[in-house]
Formats: sequence, C-alpha cells, structure tokens
Amino acid sequence: MAAAFSSDGEAALRRKLCAAVAAAPRNDLDGFYEMGRAAAFIRDGGFRKVALQFPDELLADAVEVAGQMEAATGAKMYVLGDTTYGSCCVDEVAAEHVGAEAVLHYGPACLSPCRKLPVLHIFGRQPLDVGRCTEAFRELYPEQQSRVVVLYDVVYAHAMGELEKQLCPEYPNIIFSRLVCGDPPGPTVPGEEWKFGRQFLVEAAGGLQDYAMFYVGAEGLALTSFMLTWNCCPFSSFNPITGCGRRETLNVNRALMRRLYLVERARDASVVGILVGTLGVAGYLTVLQHLRQLLCRAGKRSYTLAVGKPNPAKLANFLEVDIFVLVACAQNSLLDSSDFYRPVVTPYELELACNPAREWTGNYLTDFRDLLPGACAHVELPPAVPAAEAVPDVSLITGKMCATHLCGPLTSQLPPSTTLACRDQTRALAEISPAASFLESRSWRGLEQQLGQTPVSKAVQGRRGIAIAYEDEGCEQP
Repeated sequence: MAAAFSSDGEAALRRKLCAAVAAAPRNDLDGFYEMGRAAAFIRDGGFRKVALQFPDELLADAVEVAGQMEAATGAKMYVLGDTTYGSCCVDEVAAEHVGAEAVLHYGPACLSPCRKLPVLHIFGRQPLDVGRCTEAFRELYPEQQSRVVVLYDVVYAHAMGELEKQLCPEYPNIIFSRLVCGDPPGPTVPGEEWKFGRQFLVEAAGGLQDYAMFYVGAEGLALTSFMLTWNCCPFSSFNPITGCGRRETLNVNRALMRRLYLVERARDASVVGILVGTLGVAGYLTVLQHLRQLLCRAGKRSYTLAVGKPNPAKLANFLEVDIFVLVACAQNSLLDSSDFYRPVVTPYELELACNPAREWTGNYLTDFRDLLPGACAHVELPPAVPAAEAVPDVSLITGKMCATHLCGPLTSQLPPSTTLACRDQTRALAEISPAASFLESRSWRGLEQQLGQTPVSKAVQGRRGIAIAYEDEGCEQP
C-alpha cells in the first residue's frame, strides 16, 4: 500500500516520453471518425463553436480531425485535452469554458444523459472478426433454442448488424440489444430493459432470469457493471482483441460479498465524504441533495468533495473521513478502493447502510438516478425515530452497539447552548465539527507561526539541481 501513496519519483524523472499511437487507421480517418455524420450534425444544428472530446488513446488524431471538421463546417473546433472526470462521460464543464454550443464525444462512452449541451457520440469502428465471433458463440451455446441477450462494447456497434445476420437464422430466441442515448421517451413496456444506454425486450414468460448474456468486448468496468446488475443471468464473452470466447469465471457472489462488506463499513461510519465524480450526468445535483439528507437523518456528518479523478494520494488528505461515497456514472461508480486509505462505496450501497426501508433483494444498482424520487428503485425514508426509541444493533465489523433507526436532524439533538457557542469555544467547535475534533486529537497539527519567537535571518544561497541529484552531492570527502 505504501507504493500507492508515495514513491521516490526517480522513474518519472528518468522516463522518456514518446508520441501516443492512435487506435484509428491513418488512412481511414473519414470512416473511423464518421466525418460525414459529424459534419451533418454541426450544420443541421447551426453550431458555431464545437468541443471535440477524445480519450487519451485517440488524442494523436485530434489535430487532423479538428482541421478537417473546421474545413467541412466552418465552425470553430476546440479539442478537450484532458477530461475532468472519466473519459467515458461527456465533459460539459470543460466544453462550457470555451463557450461550446455542442460536443462531439469520441471513443468509448457510458451513454449517460447530459444536462445542457447537445451531444453526438462517435464511438469509432474498432475491428471485429464477425466469423470468429460467430464460431465462439456456437461453441458457447450449442443448443440452438438457447435464450441469449447479446450485449457489446460501443466501439463494436458498427459490426452488430452483420453478427445479427449470422446468428438470427440459427438461434430464434436470440435478442440483440440496441444503443440508446438519453432516457426512455415514455413508460417502458413489460419485459423491456433500459439500462446503461442499452435497450432490449425480453419476451420469455419467466423474464430476464431465463436468459443468458453474451458480451462482445474486452474485460473492463462495463462488463463488471453488467454482471453485477444482471447477476441472475450466466455470462459469457468474446474478446475481439484476443479472438477468444469464454464463460465468465468472475465469481459474482464473491464480488457482491465484497460490496456488502463495504455496506457494513458505511453503516459504522460517522463521517462520510461525498465525492463529486461527475458534473455532466443529469440528476447529479439531486442525488447530492438526497445523500446529504440521508446522512443527516442517519446521524452522520458529511463533507462534499470535488477532487476530479480520485486516487489514493488525494483521498488520504482527508483522514477524518471514515468512508467515501462516489457520485459518478454507472461505469465509474464501482471504484476498486483496495489501495485507498478509506473505502469508497456507491450511492446504492450508502442507501443500503442508512435507509432502513431499503432491503437487499439480490438486485444491484450502479446508476444513481434509479434511487431518485420517481425512479424505478426509489424508496422513501421512513418517519424519523427519536434517539431514545432507536433499536440498537451490533456492528458486524467492530462488534459495538449502534442504532439502526433513523433519527431527526443531527443539529436538533444538540442543546441550543452548545450548538453555536459556550465558555470554551475551541471545545464547542470540536464537538460540532468532526474535522476540528480530529485535528485536536493529533499530536502534530502543522506549522505554527510562533510570532516573535523565531529569529530573523538573511537569505542565503540554497542548493541547486533536482531533488534526487543536487549539484553539490558526491563532492564531499569522507
């Protein structure tokens, strides 16, 4: 774990940088980036300023693509060199900094609905050996009456029509999902699934549990989210990079047990840090407010933190926080926090920990919008229970007694005389603020001014060079 927090930095200083290799073929930029469709989108919308968002692996083509788009449309193009959060999400914040009227999002996408700007997703046409994929499917599902739903990474969407032509005549019960951007236009019909930007209709009487899932794409966050959400279905996959198909051996139950352990950690936490992991997904402000209300009713303190892309070094600065909850898109919510100083949970896991009305049913939710009022999985908070009437429970982590019922707002439990001030103001602030209480308990609290105690000295010549190799090092005689 020590390597996750710090290193000597020598590797970074000695490393030589080279230009990134673009994933797109240089001789087929028009086809890979769908220049015609993108130009028509800009002209039809009358946009004069457009932001182009590329993932890191495609930035090498950004200048050439932007030049061709400006020549074809006459609009001004701005390349977003670094995304504020995950590259799969549309970075509306960076686009608004240049006054962009629309966004062209290139590469893999989570297809989360945006709040403000019009967006055109151009996934790119990664190669797929349809013949080999068909053979792998036949090997995995030799029974032609098998009920299978085909899911796929967005970069292979262009080849799904050909794959469907190959498989549908042989497998009458196969279902191909469709990519959709945004929310359903109206109420969904019975048997219709609409998650992760995928839509498909299940016609079997037993519902989705009678189907298996076949995923076309490499192993990653998207596949993990699918397997946790549809954990009642057996999964198999075909990796277009290796050309191999396999039955997924990821133990979903073990993964769920790990997530349920984090739920117990969240139940025991007294200070929770709400990490803002997106500013572009619709509904993020509503879920932030919902989480604050939930934590307040559960008697927990909360801090809202905007740290960009979270990493162990950033979050280790907040030692007073017991656990973090990440508000991000469905693909980036499942953050592996094994190297972090404190665990990171999803909004759904925090609801399981703090809302007694929500019970574990076996279904897992990674899209925080499903928890909001009016959504399919929203559960109202039960009425407030006074602290004296709360039913005690034993923590499965620490073995200590804790209350499981919601109480009223935390500030209402404090006497008015100690809420704002008392004779010892420092102690009163420590009693109200967990950060101040944590600081008071530390033996070292940072640099102190000590005005009038430190003697004044003149400036002197310091050392020259870099930290790992100053110019005067190696010159001293033993």
